[in-house]
Amino acid sequence: MLEAERCSILVHFDHVVVHNRYAMRSAAALPGTVTAHQLVVAIRQKCTPEEVLAVLKDLPNPRSEEEADSRFNPLKIDVFVQTLLNLGSKSFSHSFAAISKFHYVFKILAESEEAQICILRNMIELWRNHQQMMIVLVDKMLKTQIIECSAVANWIFSKEMISEFTKSYLWEILHLTIKKMNKHVTKLSAELGEAREKLAREEHSDSDTEEEDEAKKKQEDAEKPTEEMVERMEEKLEAAQADQKNLFLIIFQRFIMILSEHLVKCDTDGKDYNTHWYKWTIGRLQQVFLAHHEQVQKYSSTLETLLFTQDLDPHILDVFHQFVSLRG
Repeated sequence: MLEAERCSILVHFDHVVVHNRYAMRSAAALPGTVTAHQLVVAIRQKCTPEEVLAVLKDLPNPRSEEEADSRFNPLKIDVFVQTLLNLGSKSFSHSFAAISKFHYVFKILAESEEAQICILRNMIELWRNHQQMMIVLVDKMLKTQIIECSAVANWIFSKEMISEFTKSYLWEILHLTIKKMNKHVTKLSAELGEAREKLAREEHSDSDTEEEDEAKKKQEDAEKPTEEMVERMEEKLEAAQADQKNLFLIIFQRFIMILSEHLVKCDTDGKDYNTHWYKWTIGRLQQVFLAHHEQVQKYSSTLETLLFTQDLDPHILDVFHQFVSLRG
């Protein structure tokens, strides 16, 4: 990056208002404010990830004991994410460095999908005036496996994101999430194919000397995968393909739910369904089918059996049928 570009990014960030709830005037009444201030001091004093967890340790869990996944404490996530991302808000580089340094803390706090969605909610609360930053942060958190693709998909379609639903940045995030999953599956598939070829290849040596024979044999043995390694790679690929299928099921199911709700409500109220929101959402559904057609095609029979069934509203079902006919 050119120096001028780097400076412009930093200057631009200086003009963006970051909404850190623990730095606002009303923050004194919030349960996590004292801990947030302690955390700021600790991080500025170059504390370790373990020391961050020690600062957060005594924060009470606002969730009731009956609620699932007792490991998930939203208050700890609120305090940690708001404080850390605020401290790293000067530039992309500062944010990346903060996430990398305290990656261990993120992993401890975000064991469940619900906890990962809580991280995303805090990120958007802090950076709601900087869409590019939100795209970049989600990408970073996916790459570092702090959040999973399914968590991003469920977050995008959540009730809290209704006001953001027709904004382009959100769909950029959805597509980068799908692409990341697709790339992961493709990479594992290629690695497995290569390993199988190496395993199946007969070893021949046309070397002129025994020394060359021996050296070549040692190199081939070092490179040659074992059957156990190939089996592990197969299991890894199967797990990734299951995650990929699950991601598409989540996305299409969520589209069906929100479009069905809209159509039923319009029918009940006697209103025209063909609103700007409807056209936008149907268009986005078509875009997912077309942009990722190679991957979606693999799961089309599952989608037809589980989601795009004959009892679905024809307006939604037609989108699926159009996709299938294009691939026919």
